Amino acid sequence: MTAIFWVTKVLTTGMGETTSDYLAHTLDPALAVGLGALAFAAALGLQFAVKAYIPWVYWLAVVMVSIFGTMAADVLHVGLGVPYLVSTVFYAAVLAAVFILWKRKEGTLSIHSITSRSREGFYWATVLATFALGTAAGELTAMTFNLGYLGSGVLFAVAMAVPALAYWKLGLPAVPAFWVAYVLTRPLGASFADWMAVSHQRGGLDWGSGPVSIGWALAIAGLVAVLAVSQRRLIDVGPGTIHT
Repeated sequence: MTAIFWVTKVLTTGMGETTSDYLAHTLDPALAVGLGALAFAAALGLQFAVKAYIPWVYWLAVVMVSIFGTMAADVLHVGLGVPYLVSTVFYAAVLAAVFILWKRKEGTLSIHSITSRSREGFYWATVLATFALGTAAGELTAMTFNLGYLGSGVLFAVAMAVPALAYWKLGLPAVPAFWVAYVLTRPLGASFADWMAVSHQRGGLDWGSGPVSIGWALAIAGLVAVLAVSQRRLIDVGPGTIHT
């Protein structure tokens, strides 16, 4: 896992948050959720159809999971009136259940062991659960605990440094370090994106969810292009100069 992976991951979380908000306020909420579900299914179907890691396909799936995962969390709170504390606990339980089933079925939670459709299915179920959990947790700290979006972003940035330092200095195994950090990227990116998008009255910069979504999407596209070029170079200098 390189720095560019983590930066891209954080950007997808923020872009998913503001895009979800933009669609919900521009379109009928039910229509927005329906379109989000269709786009999510299409992107995930494309990801399962390919037989190798293709950067733009993988990150398109991550972006769609981010948008739909945000909608899933918002439906519980906005649509059904479920408090963020309750939805945070609920999605944490869902994530724990996915981890338990994955571990029992496959024996490992390492992303480097994803070599079958079954393991890939568990991986994407986990990713979706982390996005929904992270969305609820970010709103919990910002709104329910009154930290605001900037304060929440700083909080989760510090929290994300904990597993990194524990892995680097204290010997925390790679798998739990990865997944703790992965969960925290969601509220981290979403909090800073919301801070940029929301009004001054809500403690934000008032740039608007649409412009922020476009800006973060362009940054993601640039980083994915870099990843694609890097992958091509690695393949070209490998044994036999394999081309894809």
